Amino acid sequence: MSEFISNLATNVWTPVLFLLILGGLFFLFYSRFVQYKYFKHAVNILKGKYDNPNDPGHINAYEALSTALASTVGMGNIAGVAAAISIGGPGALFWMWVTAFVGMSTNFFTSSLSVMFRGKDDAGDIQGGPMYVIKEALGKPFMPLAILFSFCVMIGCLPIFQANQLTQVILDIGFSGNDAINTTFPLFNWEINIAKLIIGIILMIISGIVIIGGIKRIGTWAGKMVPIMIVIYFLSVLAILILNISKVPDYLWMVITDAFSANNYRGEPALGGLVGGLIVAGVRRASFSNEAGIGTAPMALGASKSQQPIREGLVSMMSPLIDTLVVCTLTALAILVTDVWKTSGASGVSLTATAFEMSLGFTGKILLLISAFFFAITSLFSYSYYGNKGMSFLLGTKAGKYYDYFYLSTIIIGAVASMTDVMNVIDIAYALMAFPTMISGFILAPKVMAEAKKYFAKVDAGEFDK
Repeated sequence: MSEFISNLATNVWTPVLFLLILGGLFFLFYSRFVQYKYFKHAVNILKGKYDNPNDPGHINAYEALSTALASTVGMGNIAGVAAAISIGGPGALFWMWVTAFVGMSTNFFTSSLSVMFRGKDDAGDIQGGPMYVIKEALGKPFMPLAILFSFCVMIGCLPIFQANQLTQVILDIGFSGNDAINTTFPLFNWEINIAKLIIGIILMIISGIVIIGGIKRIGTWAGKMVPIMIVIYFLSVLAILILNISKVPDYLWMVITDAFSANNYRGEPALGGLVGGLIVAGVRRASFSNEAGIGTAPMALGASKSQQPIREGLVSMMSPLIDTLVVCTLTALAILVTDVWKTSGASGVSLTATAFEMSLGFTGKILLLISAFFFAITSLFSYSYYGNKGMSFLLGTKAGKYYDYFYLSTIIIGAVASMTDVMNVIDIAYALMAFPTMISGFILAPKVMAEAKKYFAKVDAGEFDK
């Protein structure tokens, strides 16, 4: 059964990856790159230049983007990138860049739609997200897609994986060599690790303080924590790069050349050869990380206080840029310039930890631990909101509140248990979210471009600066 579920997860993600990349390319060329011309305008939106507290919604654009980033900038940026480099070598990073650039266009379309076609829940509050886009814009014939998305987001955004990985990082980096972390006690037919249980309870309490407050509190905390965690991580890697500055130019060049030669690829061939395997490895990691096309960012941006859908589309473009082009690149460069990807037998977070420790010593391990904590804990905040909205769409807002408590309980489960089958089921549900998001995006793309044409004409005329 376990092997069946594992194979099913792989088989589901393979077409999803093609959907995300080919769909992203469609959005990229269909838009004729127009959204990229207004990058400076997007920055001004984030700065709050056009904020209007009287606009419909719950949080401002900056808080909405921070909420989206809180879910995307997570353990995948530390452990996942390391896994991609250990398998694919420097060339994997190039294909992650390509995926992020394409994903920016996907987010522009899907998040614009999330504001264009917002709906109301049974409490009368404005809500956004792919399920509301489908309900409001496509109607009854497409409602099965809205139901599928809502059901899958409830499962796919459970925190079991994040809690499990963060707990393991805390023990591996913060308490390595301490025999006390192996102490267990029996519970029914399971042996429960006491250290993991304590960490799980602490994570649940911290998350609960924020999650029970709803999207406004989540947005406020994400707005404070996301910049801190990215700055800490950026400065840490910057120190590593400065200490290994002589290797940086060579590795940046190797990222490009190795992307088309696959000289350091150690995985299985795909799409007809080793380069195809390398492309799949890079694309899969970037897609897991930045979530463009999955539908999470539109849910966060759909909560923005705004009457201009294109603004939220522009803001949403920043998510793949920051997540993949900045944070994932930092991890990859730290691993590459320290040469641990060639000399160390470690993989995942252990490989990243080795890179930090080799250059910065014990301080490096502590900085990575702090970064990992922030990355994972903010993901726990955002994913609860997404699952809550899925439950609320299907069964009403009262049921959504009960989902929060169920969600918090699974943090402890994730911390103490290693459940490969459950994590694969979550992975499958998460992948399936892409189908309703991308299909609705394809159908409604002309409406986004019509809205964009009107909005950008006003920007060019300076109407919003008056």
